[in-house]
Amino acid sequence: MYTRSKCVYAFLTAALIATSAFGQDAPAPAQAPAPAAAPAAPPPPPWSIGGIDFSGLIDGYYTWNPNHPASGNGLYNFDTNANQFSLNMLKLSMSHAVDPIGFQVDFGYGHAFEIIHATDTTAVEHLEQAYVSWKPQGKDKNLQLDFGEFVTSAGAEVIESNGNWNYSRSLLFAWAIPYYHFGLRASDTWGHFTGGFQLVNGWNNIKDNNSGKTMGFVGNFTGKKMAWNNNFYTGPENPNTNTGWRNLYDTTVLFTPADKFNAYVNFDYGSNNCGTKGALCPTLQGTGTNAKWYGIAFAAKFQMNDKNALTPRYEWFKDKNGFETGMVCAAGKDCDALQEFTLTYEYKWTKGLLARLEYRRDWTTLPQPGLFQRGSTGASDHQDTLALGVVAFFGPK
Repeated sequence: MYTRSKCVYAFLTAALIATSAFGQDAPAPAQAPAPAAAPAAPPPPPWSIGGIDFSGLIDGYYTWNPNHPASGNGLYNFDTNANQFSLNMLKLSMSHAVDPIGFQVDFGYGHAFEIIHATDTTAVEHLEQAYVSWKPQGKDKNLQLDFGEFVTSAGAEVIESNGNWNYSRSLLFAWAIPYYHFGLRASDTWGHFTGGFQLVNGWNNIKDNNSGKTMGFVGNFTGKKMAWNNNFYTGPENPNTNTGWRNLYDTTVLFTPADKFNAYVNFDYGSNNCGTKGALCPTLQGTGTNAKWYGIAFAAKFQMNDKNALTPRYEWFKDKNGFETGMVCAAGKDCDALQEFTLTYEYKWTKGLLARLEYRRDWTTLPQPGLFQRGSTGASDHQDTLALGVVAFFGPK
């Protein structure tokens, strides 16, 4: 396991080495070159050393929550700390393009990594991805096989803040889908369609919690003004037994009608068979046999100019049995639906440095002690936050 000082030292060392490789100029020649001299070799691309590409980021934020919750921002993912300056993530990545063998390793430090591996062994707490890739040498140039730990194919958002439109993650990202898988992954492309198959240990676990395996199926269509991504995961995920399967269907439609306007719709439906009276799922506490969760999110990004952008997002999410969020359900009734609205303003200072100012409101019908805390003992039916996030990142183009 990396200590904080070792992680920071590794990050800064790689950044300094890469910066040096990028910033050096060729020395001026002492005299005119001979006419027959061979042309000089092209310099290596930025942030690349010996065929290995380096990239990384530092992500920090401050969130103001007028509820002053003792346990932090309810329902949030990664930016959970309230009314304080916080480090979300410090990350370093190393990769080698597949030719025909390649690899990807992402590791780092911060609260995001603690959340990603909250249900897994602490031995891998600082790893986001670590896999090797292989492209067989044949007529099919698009077939690729991966083995190791890789992020899930589901969802409209990613773990890194600068890869999303909003600073905070959606309810669907936080509660409806997994973060990562460990196992085998295959993908291939035929024209506008990309298909994939995955055979993995399960959800968010490098060490399997049973002997069964989860299967993933991916089907993505890409057009000039629209992309449609589909993911289906199915397999036994209850601890210490192969009885009761978990299923997830995730789909996202991305619209790109103009250079300065994009939008997406993301829908998720999940279920988990928990056996008679929910005996296989301790969180259900005998309230039901099958856990179900489903929701939909809408977001649009308005790129006003090269530096300024505005992104509204709205979500509706139903955790019917409280299986994912731990919501308290009324006796004999389903849990209330959750809703959230987010408005994010983005400003790009320069290449590799951006800031986001964000207002977000989460609400439900009844006060939820485990979700929207007020002070140290109270509960609320809503939560308002105002956040400022700053992300600095570097890497190949």
